[in-house]
Amino acid sequence: MISSNIAKRYARAFFKIAAEDGLYEKYYNELSLFSSIINESKDLKELLINPVFDQAEKSAVVNSLLKKVAISNVTANFLRLLVDKRRIGILPDIEGCYRKLMDDVLKKIRVDVKTAFPLSAELSEKLQKRMEELTGKKVEMAILRDASLLGGIVVGVGDTLYDGSIKTQLHNIRYLLGEEI
Repeated sequence: MISSNIAKRYARAFFKIAAEDGLYEKYYNELSLFSSIINESKDLKELLINPVFDQAEKSAVVNSLLKKVAISNVTANFLRLLVDKRRIGILPDIEGCYRKLMDDVLKKIRVDVKTAFPLSAELSEKLQKRMEELTGKKVEMAILRDASLLGGIVVGVGDTLYDGSIKTQLHNIRYLLGEEI
């Protein structure tokens, strides 16, 4: 909980800078890129998170990484600040908080769709348009295939889950029959 509040504060501060520059998505993409670099290497992640390692070493490693990656000076300075303040370990949380702030301002929403079978391009487009009508926001849809659903579709919009899967319907029928017997 504490790290979540700290992540929100850092995300809000960085978001204010992005608002001044009008580069919400660019800065988010840079944060996301650097976060993925850290997460891909277990050794790098351990070095940056572990308090046993010297801050100077951590700063040197981050600076050498920043030279190899195309990241703006603003984002690079923010990442250096996270290292200096020993907050680089919560970068994924900061990234998530920043993304929520960005989505609110840009009127975007993320929609997760699970289906038992691949959706056709036409059906996917119809679903996206329907979700945009329902939410009043621009929808970014992620479609995942989940054979365990047997059929139907499960749509997650924020904290709301629309479950039209056959698996859930069969479970509900079993529950109803079990109560009547």
